[in-house]
Amino acid sequence: MNELLSVRNLSIQFVTENGAVDAVKNVSFRLARGETLAIVGESGSGKSVSALSLTRLLPEPPARYTGGEILWKNENVLAMNSRQLRTIRGGQIAYIFQEPSTSLNPVFTIRNQIAEAIKLHRPEVRGRSAVDAEIVKWLNLVGIVDPEKRMRDYPHQLSGGMQQRAMIAMALSCQPDLLVADEPTTALDVTIQAQIMSQLRELKARLEMAIILITHNFGIIADIADRVAVMFRGEIVEYGETKSVLSNPQHPYTRALIDCIPRLGAKRRRLTTIDHAVL
Repeated sequence: MNELLSVRNLSIQFVTENGAVDAVKNVSFRLARGETLAIVGESGSGKSVSALSLTRLLPEPPARYTGGEILWKNENVLAMNSRQLRTIRGGQIAYIFQEPSTSLNPVFTIRNQIAEAIKLHRPEVRGRSAVDAEIVKWLNLVGIVDPEKRMRDYPHQLSGGMQQRAMIAMALSCQPDLLVADEPTTALDVTIQAQIMSQLRELKARLEMAIILITHNFGIIADIADRVAVMFRGEIVEYGETKSVLSNPQHPYTRALIDCIPRLGAKRRRLTTIDHAVL
C-alpha cells in the first residue's frame, strides 16, 4: 500500500485560564494515495482539531502537542521547521474549510486568490497568461460556468455554491496529494451538496489524490468513503472499512449516531441519546 499519512497516538491539549483541556487523545489513523477517510462525530469531538494538526495549523499556544507523531511521507510533521511546513501546506496537503464566505478574502478577486496559491506552490507555472490558463482550467473542472468572467468577480458576487467551488478550485490548483475537506457542504442546499460531492469523487479518481472528509452526514460517508473513523470526546472509538462500520457498528456511540439518521416513513420518535458517563 502506497501510504501517504500515518497518525500515531496523537494527543493535543489546549491551555486555558482554567487549566489544560485534552482535545485529542491517542488518535491513530492512516491514509494511502487515492483513499478517502471520513472522520465523523458530534461537534466538539475533535474532528477539525485532528485535521488542522496535520500541517500544524493550530496556533501554538494555546494548542500543545503532548504525544504521538504525524508522519507525512515518512517525515514527522511535529519535528518540521517553519520552512518545511510552508512547503507541505497547500502544496501537498490542501484544505477546504467549512464556510467559504469567511475563508475567501472579500477584498481580492477569485482570480487573485487562486493565482497566489499557484505562484507559491507551482513555480513552473510562469507568466500571467499561464497562471490565468490554470485558473480557468480548475474553475471549469469544478463546474463554474464562464470561468474567464467569474474569476474576476469578488467572493460576494458569487452564490454560496459557487464560492465553495472556487475554494475547491483553489485547493486543487496546487495539485495536492491530500485534500482535507472540513464539512465542505454544510452551508449548502442538498442539490448543491450532491453536485459538489460528486465532483470531489470524480476529481479524486482523476488526480489520484487522497481525501480526508470531516462530516456528520452518513449519506455522504456511505457514498464516498473507503474507511471511517468515529470520534467521541477526542478519541477514535471505532475505525474500519465503511461498509463494515455502517452495517455492523460495534461501539454504542456509533450505533447511536446511525440510529439518529432520519428515515422516510419512520414514525416520529425521540432521538437516541448517550449517557457520557458510561462510555
